[in-house]
Amino acid sequence: MSALIELKGIVKKYEMGEEILFAINNVSFSVEKNEYLAIMGPSGSGKSTLMNIIGCLDTPTEGEYILDGKNVSEMTDSELAFIRNKQIGFVFQTFNLLPRSDALHNVELPLIYSGMPKSERMEKARQALINVGLGDRMKHKPNELSGGQRQRVAIARAIANNPAIILADEPTGNLDSKTGEEIMSLFGELNRLGNTIIVVTHAEEVARHANRIIKLFDGKIESDTRLKKRDI
Repeated sequence: MSALIELKGIVKKYEMGEEILFAINNVSFSVEKNEYLAIMGPSGSGKSTLMNIIGCLDTPTEGEYILDGKNVSEMTDSELAFIRNKQIGFVFQTFNLLPRSDALHNVELPLIYSGMPKSERMEKARQALINVGLGDRMKHKPNELSGGQRQRVAIARAIANNPAIILADEPTGNLDSKTGEEIMSLFGELNRLGNTIIVVTHAEEVARHANRIIKLFDGKIESDTRLKKRDI
């Protein structure tokens, strides 16, 4: 069975005058379907750059990225937009919710962009909010929700289109420890339901929820560890 994600010799470099800065330097690994991966590293290690490449938000300078058997570098802009809308769900540290829209409309937004009929997208948005435990908060705006509830809205938005992959960048960074644990438990449940989860974090307690941890340092893979059940 082929991997869902294959990165082969990925390099991302920037020219700063006569100096060349490597954000990612010859990174190779694969991710199987339904895997739960944490990418760890200190600030400046390249983990956010790598997430942007995996999420088709950025392109590598060198190397090959194969997503579900297709070479990303050969995709058109419309194909990449389709991938970002339907195959990958994004969860960010800062939630990225529309402040004047209620939870239901925030979750509905990517479904509007995908051209889904109104009745179908409303039902999908409602179901996504129910799935993250916010069935009674659909008409609340972000300023009427706690930080944990806002992140749950963001997760509902990410899963509304039934994506193959959920990418989360420091998903508990703006939350207290108890709420952060609740959010990570939700990611675990989504993984058990079949989603491939990739979490980018600097926090060991967040990474420990995954089944595998890749640690980056100076743009290179420092270690790639699969966790035993008792370690999780």
